[in-house]
Amino acid sequence: MNFKTFKLIFTHYSIIISVILLFSGCSGNKNKNYVNHNKKVEIGSNANDIIPFFQHWNLILGDGSNVGQATNYENKNFFYTSKDNSGDWVVFKTPNAGNTHGTSNNTRTELAQLKKWSPMDEAKLSATVKVMNVSTTGDARVASTFSVVIGQIHSADGHENEPFKLFYKKFPGHTKGSVFWNYEINTEGDDNSGRWDYSYPIWGYDFSVVGTDKNKYPPEPEDGIALGEELSYEVEVKDGVMYLTFTSEGHETKTFTKNLISSEYAERKNMPTQVKNLFVPIGQDGVERKEAYTGEGLFFKLGCYNQTNGKDPKVNKVWCSGAETHGGDVQKQYADGNYAEVWFKSANITISDDAISNEGYFQANDGLSTKTVYPSEVIPFMDKFKMLMGDGTNVDNLVDFEHKDFFYTVIDGTRRWVVYKTPNSGVTSKNSSNTRTELHEKREWTPEEGGKLTGTCKVMQVSTSGDARVAASYSVVVGQIHSGEGHENEPLKIFYKKFPGHSKGSVFWNYEINTEGDDNSGRWDYSSAVWGHDMSVIGTSKDDYPAEPENGIELGEEFSYEVNVYEGIMYLTFTSEGHETKTFTKNLIESEYVNTSDLPAQVKKLFVPIGQDGTERATAYKGELGYFKQGAYNQTNGKSPETNMVWCAGAETYGGDIAKQYENGCYTEVWFREATVGPGTPQK
Repeated sequence: MNFKTFKLIFTHYSIIISVILLFSGCSGNKNKNYVNHNKKVEIGSNANDIIPFFQHWNLILGDGSNVGQATNYENKNFFYTSKDNSGDWVVFKTPNAGNTHGTSNNTRTELAQLKKWSPMDEAKLSATVKVMNVSTTGDARVASTFSVVIGQIHSADGHENEPFKLFYKKFPGHTKGSVFWNYEINTEGDDNSGRWDYSYPIWGYDFSVVGTDKNKYPPEPEDGIALGEELSYEVEVKDGVMYLTFTSEGHETKTFTKNLISSEYAERKNMPTQVKNLFVPIGQDGVERKEAYTGEGLFFKLGCYNQTNGKDPKVNKVWCSGAETHGGDVQKQYADGNYAEVWFKSANITISDDAISNEGYFQANDGLSTKTVYPSEVIPFMDKFKMLMGDGTNVDNLVDFEHKDFFYTVIDGTRRWVVYKTPNSGVTSKNSSNTRTELHEKREWTPEEGGKLTGTCKVMQVSTSGDARVAASYSVVVGQIHSGEGHENEPLKIFYKKFPGHSKGSVFWNYEINTEGDDNSGRWDYSSAVWGHDMSVIGTSKDDYPAEPENGIELGEEFSYEVNVYEGIMYLTFTSEGHETKTFTKNLIESEYVNTSDLPAQVKKLFVPIGQDGTERATAYKGELGYFKQGAYNQTNGKSPETNMVWCAGAETYGGDIAKQYENGCYTEVWFREATVGPGTPQK
C-alpha cells in the first residue's frame, strides 16, 4: 500500500498529545499541537484525566473484549487508576488466562492505535512506566515465561507481525528483572509459521536467557530493573528507520537504531546464533522479505500484554509457559500472583497526517479467539473423508464440522492445527479394541491403482497408564492403509509410542500380513523403526521400561510422512527437523512371508508366543480395495493383558468416563497442520 496516495492536499501537520505529570511543557512548533497536564488527579478519576490521549486508541481487555476509546472508562479487573507517593498512574492488569485477542495465546489489557501509518511517515510514542507484577508460575525453560510486553509496533497488514516489542521479565525469587526489546521478522512468502524474534538486552538479559529446568533460573541480572522501578521509553520512526531510547534513574541510557524497510535477514546465512538456539529447534526458521515492513501499515500498542500463559510447553517451547491459570478464573489468578500488572505515569503519541484508519485490523481480530475455525478450513481435503470419533459417532460430512471433545482446531502461537483426540476407552468400530478419532478415505483403490497420503503432525499426548510388557501400550497410530475387503487387514500403520517418564518416544511403521486362507487369527505385524525403537521393544514388567531412545521424537515435536503407493509398491518417506530422513519400500502385491520359515525373528519373539503365527497369501494385497486413514487411533486400551500380551494394554479407563480419562492423561491427542491425499505417482 502506498500511503502517500492518502496525503491530504492541505499543509502537512501532525498532532501531538503530551502528558507530563508535576510540570508542564510547551513548544512553539506551529505544525504540532500539544495537550499538557500538570494538575494532581484525585483517586477515582478516570484514566483520561491522567493521560488525556485515549481518543486515539481502542482498549482491549484481558477478557478479550474491545471496549473502544477509553476516554471515560474504567474496569476494576483490568483498567483503572491508582496513586502512590510520586503521583497518579493508569493501571493495566491482565491474568495468565482469560480471553485473548486475534490469534494470540496471551491475554492483554492494551491500547491499540486507531490509525496506521507507513514506516516512511513520522511517528513517535513515549511513556514512563513501572511493572508491578509478572506471573509467579510458569516454566523457566520457556523464554516468554514471567514476562510482559509494555509497548509495541504492530503491523496491520500482511502477516500482522511486530517489528518492536518491549519486554520486562523477572524470574521468581529475583529482585531485579530484565528489560529487552525484540524485532520480529516480516517473513518472506505466504507462510508465516517460520517467523522468529531477535532480542536486544537493555538492562539485564535478552529474551533467550532461560532456565535449565522448569524451576531452575539463571543468575539474577546485576544491572536489572526491580518491580516498581520506573523506566521510560521513546520509539520514533521516520524515513523507514526506528530510533529507540530507554532511560531509568541510576541506569545507563540505552539507544538503538533499526531499519524497518531493508532487511538484514533476507538470507538464511544471516540468521543470528541466538535465533538458531531458540527458534530453529521448534521449526521457526524463516527468512525475511528483503524490503522488511515496506508498504505495510504500522501502529503503536501500549499497556500490559501478558506473555505468560497456561498452555503446555510441548505445544511451543518458546511461547507456551505452562503457568497456573485456575481454569481461567480471573480472581483466583489475581489472588496468587498469576497475572501481569503495569502502571503508566505519562505517555505521548505523535500522529502523522498521512495516517489512515486502522479499522480493518480490528474487524479482522476482534472476537477472533471466540470464532470457530473448522478443521476443513485448515486442511481442505476433509470432503474426501468421513470419520469415526472416540465416542463411536460416525460423521460423513466433515466440511464445516467440529467437535470440541474430539475434532477441532487450535493455534500453537505460530500455526493453526487440526486436533484429533480420543480416550483409552469409548466406543469403537466392530473389529477393534481401540478408540479412534480418525479420518476414513471415501475413495477405495487397489495397490495396483495406487494412492498418496501426506501429513505433518505432532503427537501431544499418549496414555500415561498401561502395561509396559504390552507392545501396543503408550502408542497411537497417526496414519494407515486399511483393506476394505477379505480379512480387512492393514498393510500400513504408522505409530508413535512413548513410555512414561521418557522425554523421547519412537516412530515406527508396521506391516500386517494378509493371512493365507479363511482363518485370520494367525495374522501378525512386522515393525520397522523410523526414529527410536520398533514395536517389539517392551518392558520386562508392568512398570519397567526399556532405555529411552537416543534418536527419538518428543511429544510436541513435528514430523512428516509421505505414503506413496504406485503400481503395487509402497514408498514411505519420513522427515523431521534435526533427524535423519528415512525411506522404505514394500511390495504390496508379492509376499515375502509365504512360508513358516519366512517369519522374522521379531515376529517369533512377539507374536508366535500368543499363537499368531500365520503365513501370507503369495499375492499379499493384490487386487484388494483399500483406503487411507489419518488421525488419532489410540492403541492403549483397558483390556486385560492376559487376553493378548501384544494388543491389550490394561490401562486406566475410569469405567469409560471420557472426561475423567482426559483429566488424568488416559487419552491420545495428535495435531496435524498439513495433509494431502490423491493418486499415487511415480517415485522419484
